[in-house]
Amino acid sequence: MTLFREFGWFEIALVGLFILAYGLYFVRIIRISRSLNTPYSTVFIKLFLRSAILGLLIISILGPTFGDSKREIKSVGKDIMICVDLSKSMDAFDVQPTRLEKVKFEMKKIVAAFNSDRIGVIIFSSEAFMQCPLTYDQNALNLFIETMNTNLVPASGTDFSPPLKMALSKLDDSQGPSDQQKSKVIVLISDGEDFGEETETVAKEVEDQDIKLFTLGVGTEEGSRIGTSKGYKIDRQGNTVVSKLNPASLKNLASKTDGKYFEINESRNDVNKLINSINKIEGQVRDARVVDVSANRYFYFLLAALILLAIDVLFSIKTVAI
Repeated sequence: MTLFREFGWFEIALVGLFILAYGLYFVRIIRISRSLNTPYSTVFIKLFLRSAILGLLIISILGPTFGDSKREIKSVGKDIMICVDLSKSMDAFDVQPTRLEKVKFEMKKIVAAFNSDRIGVIIFSSEAFMQCPLTYDQNALNLFIETMNTNLVPASGTDFSPPLKMALSKLDDSQGPSDQQKSKVIVLISDGEDFGEETETVAKEVEDQDIKLFTLGVGTEEGSRIGTSKGYKIDRQGNTVVSKLNPASLKNLASKTDGKYFEINESRNDVNKLINSINKIEGQVRDARVVDVSANRYFYFLLAALILLAIDVLFSIKTVAI
């Protein structure tokens, strides 16, 4: 048996008060018995009983622990790489205030939902850039998310293959045994306008590595104009550009890796469904250690003290026999 607390001044004070009180009581009983010329030996029964009560109470205060006190604790987590489309079409406002601002708000919810997992952020248009490497630091992630804007990447269309290649590369850096690959996740967020030619090839690589790919479409199929500092974006013919959600390419990507497609617009928000789907994926064991989990068994000693206290109250003993 081990004690959670050490025998300290509080316990010393209790014992001291008990000895002082019983000493005075003893002196009084001895005086009475001598004046009456009667025996007083039965007082020792009460002394023994109450000393046992005090001892049990002190032990319960000190927090006794015994039994199996060691247990293996495993740390389990996932690696989640989020790829965010920052092409100019993400400035469209068919989702208020804009597609990108809505994405930034929802990404913070995703970060909060997976605070025990490593999350990284890749931004892309026709090229991909590492915005934040895999990290547990939620404050850093939220800071990088807040600073995202469409001026951070080249304004030359959208290609899904560069961010997927980069995500595969960064996830491979932390690669463990093959059975742990299932704990790696890629989330691709875009309006679905893919002009790349290697997307199918990269998607096959994701599938071969047994990494789940979830896609999140942002926008509406009716679409909207794209805001700029000078008004609205126009094409080379002078026509106003209307950006529309293209869910087909995103659904196709998700289906190839046994993932799922989700959507955000004014009438639909599947972010909670996305979070639930990622939660169902089993994480990999990152660390295992043995910790002391011995339980405080004070209640056994407290119960024994209460039983003895009840006996002391219910059964009276004459301390001076007449």
